[in-house]
Amino acid sequence: MSKIKVVKFGGSSLADAAQFQKVARIILAEPERRYVVPSAPGKRFKEDRKVTDMLYACYDAVQGGADFDASFAPVRERFDSIVRDLNLSVDLEDSYAQIRVMFSKPDERDFAASRGEYLNGLLLAAYLGFPFVDAAGIIFFDKFGKLDEARTYASLKEMAARFPKAVIPGFYGTIRDADGRKHIKTFSRGGSDITGSIVARGVSADLYENWTDVSGFFVADPRLVTNPRVIDTISFNELRELSYMGATVLHEDSVFPVRAVGIPINIRNTNEPDAPGTRIVRAEDAPIHSGRVTGVAGKRGFCVITMEKDMMNSEVGFTRRVLSVLERHGISYEHLPTGIDTLGIVLHEDILKGREELLLQEIQEAGQPDHIEVVHNIALIAVVGRGMVRSKGIAARLLSAIAGADINIRMIDQGSSEMNIIIGVDQNDFERAVRAVYVEFFVY
Repeated sequence: MSKIKVVKFGGSSLADAAQFQKVARIILAEPERRYVVPSAPGKRFKEDRKVTDMLYACYDAVQGGADFDASFAPVRERFDSIVRDLNLSVDLEDSYAQIRVMFSKPDERDFAASRGEYLNGLLLAAYLGFPFVDAAGIIFFDKFGKLDEARTYASLKEMAARFPKAVIPGFYGTIRDADGRKHIKTFSRGGSDITGSIVARGVSADLYENWTDVSGFFVADPRLVTNPRVIDTISFNELRELSYMGATVLHEDSVFPVRAVGIPINIRNTNEPDAPGTRIVRAEDAPIHSGRVTGVAGKRGFCVITMEKDMMNSEVGFTRRVLSVLERHGISYEHLPTGIDTLGIVLHEDILKGREELLLQEIQEAGQPDHIEVVHNIALIAVVGRGMVRSKGIAARLLSAIAGADINIRMIDQGSSEMNIIIGVDQNDFERAVRAVYVEFFVY
């Protein structure tokens, strides 16, 4: 049986007709590239707007009483221009008419957002000569808004049996409301990555290629360091850590469907199709990098609730009582650095807005700490690598690099797997800290 590749193309890869032509050459160059997941058109130039943002704005304007035709005109022109420039014999008027009807209804914002992928999928299918399969008929959510895996994967298996090739738009699926009516539901922004991963698993692909505008995963953010190296191979675990901490090439949730069945991912660059990119594989198939550190990532916008209490370590239930306060408020924490008589809870800064005083009061009542305070404006930096657990001196080198840059460390946390070390620094020191870590581990 021939191999199957699922290929997903991001918004920048399908922003206009010229990009469509590049994408078509890539897909048709290998017959194994059989299932294609497109995003909505992205920016064509720096000042341009993404179609998904235009759709959100259009829907909100129509809901506010604005004229549909005037509000939708910029979106229509984006797709009509692709049709004209590719000389496609595709009539989108029926789709535009459906959009007009749905935009007039409340509670259909997800439908609005999904139309960029839907229309782009129609055009790409026509240009390639592939069948178009609407994601609404094969991607399903349960009543809680989570992927209905059993139904979705069964539908994808049936689709693969019917269509040896297909274009399936990303970002959305179908959910039923309490009355049994079907509605479009989207994943979070960037969710076409998730659709691609789900499709890859559903059709039992040998490889999931994710095509974007960069040539793979960098060891550090290229906006912060100059010409960082591309990681040739990385494990799913390492990718998860780096993605969660701000490395944004791939949606962090997109690894789970393919990881569960061992399908590798290949990050590729539409504008440099000959570059090998980055392969994401199972841990047992990933090499240990020579420097023992695979990459560094970080992001701003955190705070730390810090508590001190004498004999905290011998007080049974202290941490449970404190965390129960967060549970009652539906708050999840990021990290939980601890000491013998100290406990820190790292949260996103936005979570505390408007309820900081209440949370501190309830935590004080629950745990009776001797001292409690919130440290704001913290940035977190993660140093990630599977080889760290078997290497001496990684933590020492990290701390020395930060100290050498004259930066104060506000927090240190290491995962139990010893695959990452996370430090907290003042947000004003974030960029300098990332550069210092990069120089220490990746500049030879």
